[in-house]
Amino acid sequence: MKIKVYTTPTCPSCRNLKNFLHEQKIEFEEIDVSKDHKSAVQIVEKSGQMQVPILEFEDGEIILGFDKVKIINKLNIK
Repeated sequence: MKIKVYTTPTCPSCRNLKNFLHEQKIEFEEIDVSKDHKSAVQIVEKSGQMQVPILEFEDGEIILGFDKVKIINKLNIK
């Protein structure tokens, strides 16, 4: 499953999320919205939120923040 993770370099929740995904050996594309204005605008339009982290899945589902329970359920992590 293709996952995009929208982050900023100074966001502690973003670091925690990326560490969690790495620990679970889940590949993802990181998009730094502090450097990629176009992607920042697009994800705000899709999610209605200006917070990070935001996970966007290839099926269109979006998870706001580092919501570990939702992420575990979405990815069927045991």
